[in-house]
Amino acid sequence: MSFRRKATLAYQVLVLSLFVLTPSSAQDWDPGTRATTAIAAATDDKLSLSFEQHGRFEDRTGNTFGKDVDVFTGLIRTRVGLSYMPFQWLKFSGMMQDARAPWYGDGAPGTVRDPADLHEGYIELFPSYKRGFGMLVGRMMNLSYGEGRLIGISNWANTSRSYDQARVYWRSPKVQLELLAVSVVKVRIGEFNRPVLGDRVWGTYDVFPNFYRKNLLEAYFLRHDQNRPGGFTGGSSADGTDKLAVNTFGFRMAGPVSLGVNYSLEAALQKGKVGPADLSAAAWVGVLSRHWNIASKTLDVSAEYKYASGTENPADPKHSGTFDQLYAANHDKFGHEDQFGWRNVHDFRSVETLGLTKNFAINFQYNNYWLANLKDGVYNGSGKLIVRSANGTAGRHVGQETDLYGTYKYRHFTLGAGYGRFFSGQFIQKTTPGIGPTYLYVFYTYSL
Repeated sequence: MSFRRKATLAYQVLVLSLFVLTPSSAQDWDPGTRATTAIAAATDDKLSLSFEQHGRFEDRTGNTFGKDVDVFTGLIRTRVGLSYMPFQWLKFSGMMQDARAPWYGDGAPGTVRDPADLHEGYIELFPSYKRGFGMLVGRMMNLSYGEGRLIGISNWANTSRSYDQARVYWRSPKVQLELLAVSVVKVRIGEFNRPVLGDRVWGTYDVFPNFYRKNLLEAYFLRHDQNRPGGFTGGSSADGTDKLAVNTFGFRMAGPVSLGVNYSLEAALQKGKVGPADLSAAAWVGVLSRHWNIASKTLDVSAEYKYASGTENPADPKHSGTFDQLYAANHDKFGHEDQFGWRNVHDFRSVETLGLTKNFAINFQYNNYWLANLKDGVYNGSGKLIVRSANGTAGRHVGQETDLYGTYKYRHFTLGAGYGRFFSGQFIQKTTPGIGPTYLYVFYTYSL
């Protein structure tokens, strides 16, 4: 038996033990809570157990606007983690993840399945300190910069995303200064996952929680390098045109305006090289939101506008203007159907959340998309080109999406369901079969 198969078996036994090694009864049926409590008590809170299982059944039709087959499948993801803090200044943490797509059929991609693998494994110095120096080295999932628009984990994806990283920071109540270097861990079905170190982001991301009158300021410089053998951009390694080197300078501000209205504003400029081309790109997003208490219910409303530049003439090998979205987590930011990414796009988005009870909420989301540059194309959530009109005559309007979904929370459970529909605009109708995708799903999550 291979080492990987042994590790998978041990992981499955550990998951099963959470449910069978603890007596259940009508009053005390939750073995996960009992297990975590017992472990913490036996180790004086130095060792802690985490557990999560997420199950989703989804029906996607009109994929890639009719270019790909419809998909109806179940997705099951299980995570078990252990953290050990022998001292207040030292933490060891690890997590195994098992992601499966039992109804997908043969050839299920790495975005939906990855049998038991190491999803986290890191060491952190001074994790509970609010002042002074701190450091984290290893593989970690929870990483979010720019509200996930620049670097995030995309937790809705069944295999999610983790990073091999090194981060050094200094913090106080007024500021956190951080240096970071991260590289996405690539899912490798049938073997242990490992990063593509030739694809990495490094730089600084600094946070000022109360920069001015309760306003948050985040300022960053991030460098995106790609230089693996064989290249990323289709150029030649002999003259360096297969490389990518993008510098991103940006900021984000958030805080109150007046009358209960809050704002968030982020802008980023990019300079660098994409293969043989000089890159000059930009993106920004502005959000206004408000919360109301109505009788025993709550209502949250937000309006958002996003822009990311495209290339004016993709046939020009010397100039590029398409924004590099780095390692963005775009789920929900461009609709629940996850059709698009933050490249060559104008997007108006609104979200309304009605809290009927403390645990039950209904959400409505609307998105309307246009091209930023007519000759550039539309890009998917991972930043890859879907389709392009080379002569720019297919129009600017991409389409509209509406999403309705609800969630209910009970103790450690979250249950939910939703439906999304995309209405194809002129550009999609002229460059693809023009079918408007639909997305129907139900899910549950149990977490400790």
